[in-house]
Amino acid sequence: MDLRAFQERIAATFGAKDAARGSAGTFMYLIEEVGELAEAIREPQRHDLDGEFADCLAWLVSLAHLSGVDLAAAAERKYPGACVVCNASPCGCSSKP
Repeated sequence: MDLRAFQERIAATFGAKDAARGSAGTFMYLIEEVGELAEAIREPQRHDLDGEFADCLAWLVSLAHLSGVDLAAAAERKYPGACVVCNASPCGCSSKP
């Protein structure tokens, strides 16, 4: 499944709940999941690492949907397949992105 299809799936499944919660509430859930992902990275044997990554992605696309952002299109514009500074892939820059 691609990112756009995933964003559409999450919006269809949870869009009404997300809209009722609002962007601020949805953002707080995203941040909570990022914290859970941090714990899972630190102690992967005690957590569902795959699940925590998926949860973060789901909350991120929910927030993007609420904000009217097509996350797939935004990612394609921001990261077109080569470094925006040196235009190479992989990046050959010595600067930090």
